Amino acid sequence: MPGQSAAISRGLGGRCPRCGEGRLFEGFLRLRPRCENCALDFNFADAGDGPAVFVILIGGAIVVAAALITEVVYQPPYWVHAALWLPLALLVTLAPLRAVKGLLIALQYHHQAQEGRLA
Repeated sequence: MPGQSAAISRGLGGRCPRCGEGRLFEGFLRLRPRCENCALDFNFADAGDGPAVFVILIGGAIVVAAALITEVVYQPPYWVHAALWLPLALLVTLAPLRAVKGLLIALQYHHQAQEGRLA
């Protein structure tokens, strides 16, 4: 089992959480069935909505803060806001989404997270 820093770097890089060599994704966000290098089955991985929630909350805070500062300082017309913040919102939400999903899956593997069970 790799250390937590290794798990973090493997997850952010989209690599297998066990060996660090195989690719985790076969599409933008679709997981491979198993690692092509060590054959780790990725059925344990269930990031759910976690990556999207983290990215939306952090990205939204960045875009809203930038828009508010721009409005207070420069007071541009509304079309300038649309031209600036719509592309930025897409950038700050889509760009980190894959890395955050890989990170959460790698941390699930590292901490051997499982579905909650009642005793």
